[in-house]
Amino acid sequence: MRYNLEECSKFYAGKRVLVTGHTGFKGTWLCRILMLAGAEVTGYSLNPPTEPSVYGLLDMETSGIKSVIGDVRDLAKLRRVFEETQPEIVLHLAAQPIVRDSYKDPVYTYETNVMGTVNVMECVRLTDSVRSFLNVTTDKVYENREWEYGYRECDPLDGYDPYSNSKSCSELVTHSYQKSFFGDGRCAVSTSRAGNVIGGGDFANDRIIPDCIRAAATGKDIIVRNPHSTRPFQHVLEPLAVYMAVAKAQYEDGKYAGYYNVGPDDKDCVTTGQLVDLFCEAWGDGLSWINQSDGGPHEANFLKLDCSRVKRVFGWTPRWGVKDAIRLTVEWCREYEKDPADPQVTEIMDRQIGEMFQSRGL
Repeated sequence: MRYNLEECSKFYAGKRVLVTGHTGFKGTWLCRILMLAGAEVTGYSLNPPTEPSVYGLLDMETSGIKSVIGDVRDLAKLRRVFEETQPEIVLHLAAQPIVRDSYKDPVYTYETNVMGTVNVMECVRLTDSVRSFLNVTTDKVYENREWEYGYRECDPLDGYDPYSNSKSCSELVTHSYQKSFFGDGRCAVSTSRAGNVIGGGDFANDRIIPDCIRAAATGKDIIVRNPHSTRPFQHVLEPLAVYMAVAKAQYEDGKYAGYYNVGPDDKDCVTTGQLVDLFCEAWGDGLSWINQSDGGPHEANFLKLDCSRVKRVFGWTPRWGVKDAIRLTVEWCREYEKDPADPQVTEIMDRQIGEMFQSRGL
């Protein structure tokens, strides 16, 4: 099929879409896209995980989204939201997403990422209006053997740390529900395994680009824990566009349901040190970084995705390389730094969304 984001955007007008994790970094960007496309968006999530947050800066509470503050571990509350809103499409992003935090609190990580998925899928099972469900997981679901080629959707799922492993389990929960309860075709079910995303509005701890931005804003050197680790970095809008395309395609034809990797081309799979070099170049002001391991827990050294399937099925190719992703991130952050008390970032976000979703026939 053709991967046409303009058509994808038009499809969502008037559709009832429920997004879990809507107050997070990716969730806020996704909800902004859906609202610009005219969807009726319901969000279910905890309060924003950081202060400041891109959710708060965009004042999403007053922008038309129906926001419900709740925990995906609370099945009863989640069930009420499904009953009240009768969504047609469900995009599951809610998670405990930080690797190092998962070492600090593995029980909470598993409760949120595994039982949270069970609860969302149970609500999908019990809600006849849902026709398309997408579970957003991570590139870290695979058993990482630190080899040179990218992981494919058929490779074993066995993440190492509690975060990665809980997301592997989330995949297995999704697979079981799909086979056990949705074989009749009533609801199409997919998962999407994306690489590391960057973009304006990420204020999380223990993520390299937010760390760079905090250092730049205070005039300090950037501390890099593992400059030689390779990751599939991409702009946040790249996987979000694919999520929307997959959810649309399988809504219209269940044959598109499945498991899809989403990541950059090989040329944009860079080391953390190279990524920080690109950031320093884009930011300017003589910014620099130092290599300083803090003796933290195990993190993967080499990780890439083979995205042949999503390219073949949807004709998808990344719009932006890693250098452009850094440029767009710095553009957003520079605007934010002008006046953190009242940043005018909505216009930049909408323009970047427009650039991603302009007509492209591939």
